[in-house]
Amino acid sequence: MGISGIGVAGYPVTGHLTRKAERSTESGGVGFMEIVAEKAEQDKTADYDEKAFEMVGPHAPQEVKDAWMEAAKEVYANGAGLKKNGMMSHISQMMVQRCNKMLRGETDYSDVLGSTVGSAIRATKQALYDLDHPLAPAYRSIEAEQARIKEREFYVSFLEKLERL
Repeated sequence: MGISGIGVAGYPVTGHLTRKAERSTESGGVGFMEIVAEKAEQDKTADYDEKAFEMVGPHAPQEVKDAWMEAAKEVYANGAGLKKNGMMSHISQMMVQRCNKMLRGETDYSDVLGSTVGSAIRATKQALYDLDHPLAPAYRSIEAEQARIKEREFYVSFLEKLERL
């Protein structure tokens, strides 16, 4: 096929384009814009606090998940740094713990919170300690510093809720 529907010999190529258009209308295919609109609607309804929890606590008990969700609603942030648009605001301490588990060669590195309330308390205390005692001075943007402040607020709230269990 040539450029702009002109065949190699200079004759218009009409059959291929016509058959392709007929197939997409006959099959009842959904257009690109409809798919994009549907995906955008799904993303709006997705709960990013729950997605953030699943990133660090897939095997945690329900009461740990409930405490996470309560803290996230209270502080308007989650411990994984996941924003409403699905992007990370910064590298959270829970993500650092996840990376450390991966570097140690643990197969289930996403299970930062563990499978008990006690393991979730330990992970949260470690995250708070690491936030308060960085290994090296860091020069961050104002946005990143604000995100870390919100992250700390979340961990404090989450820890309070866990300790009440």
